[in-house]
Amino acid sequence: MKNQKKDQSRAGMVDVSQKNVTQRRAVASCTLTMSSTAFQKFLKDGSPKGDVLETAKVAGIMAAKATSQIIPLCHPLELSKVNISFALDHQRQAITTTAQVVCWGRTGVEMEALTAVSVAALTIYDMMKWADKTMIISAIQLLHKSGGKQGTFDRS
Repeated sequence: MKNQKKDQSRAGMVDVSQKNVTQRRAVASCTLTMSSTAFQKFLKDGSPKGDVLETAKVAGIMAAKATSQIIPLCHPLELSKVNISFALDHQRQAITTTAQVVCWGRTGVEMEALTAVSVAALTIYDMMKWADKTMIISAIQLLHKSGGKQGTFDRS
């Protein structure tokens, strides 16, 4: 902390009031891997709690909308779209969650997309932990970001 400038030593929201309102879009993903036995149970029986992927989808959408309440210093945003999708990888016994978030605003929606996939994966974990407590959530990553002064980012 000694080497930081005085302004940087205190937490605070970034002032975005002078930024232009543009369409902001972000896409993020993460992967949950489970045992072969648990994956087969997921495919065949699901969870005693109900529909795993539909519940995870709703949880991801709710998380994107609540990001500013979860992560300090994130601006509250009026989201235009949150889309959550899942891809099943039968070979790896994995579920990849992808979130696309869109808004018209002065700041990006990367944190909303990353929060959405994280919470969706945590929901899958919660609903399937009865079958496998060794599940791994990994590769939480931003895939795309567009809008704003910094331009477009695409993970290669």
